Amino acid sequence: ISNKDIIAIEIDGKTLAKQEILIVLGITMKGEKMTLGFAQSHTENNRAIKQLLKQIINRGLDYSKGILVISDGSKAIKKAIKEVFGKYHLHQRCQWHKREDIVSYLSKEDEVTYRKKLQRAYREPEYDKAREKLLNIRDELRQINISAARSLEEGLEETLTLHKLGLAEEFGASLGTTNCIESLNSQLGRYIRKVTRWQNSGQIFRWVACGLLESERRM
Repeated sequence: ISNKDIIAIEIDGKTLAKQEILIVLGITMKGEKMTLGFAQSHTENNRAIKQLLKQIINRGLDYSKGILVISDGSKAIKKAIKEVFGKYHLHQRCQWHKREDIVSYLSKEDEVTYRKKLQRAYREPEYDKAREKLLNIRDELRQINISAARSLEEGLEETLTLHKLGLAEEFGASLGTTNCIESLNSQLGRYIRKVTRWQNSGQIFRWVACGLLESERRM
């Protein structure tokens, strides 16, 4: 992959045969999407993610000019990317996951209201305006549900990375969430849905590899 100008990666896990399949998706400067690698792990843990990322680097991933990492905010992923990429990465936390985490604390009525408010805040193209709206929402939530307000505060700045770069308007829809890799996982799920008996790790690897390559053609 050394000949690919990869400027962003997305990391996520998919449960398969009671195992966690860790997947890394790369996005090139031209907008091409390609699976960079995957690994079988019992859980989405820091050590397994680090080893997978190092394997991909050994195969030619160049992050010396900086790389954007998009994830759902998992602590294991955050720790791994910090230890592997250090100062050469920026982390964009998935706005969709953050929004759903926040509204999960609310009543059905408030859930609808604040889902819309959060969407409008993240659609603001300018960092200062988006942050101001989010903080106003936080202040409102403190009056009705402190847990929801705390959820909004946690990792808030990481959800605004594209805003800070001045790229939210152009790339917010495509890189502000983990939709790309969620779509990949969904296609993989459809590809292997008829397999009901998983016999060994080799079978899992073969099916996942074939499924990811097939899905890549549709991205």
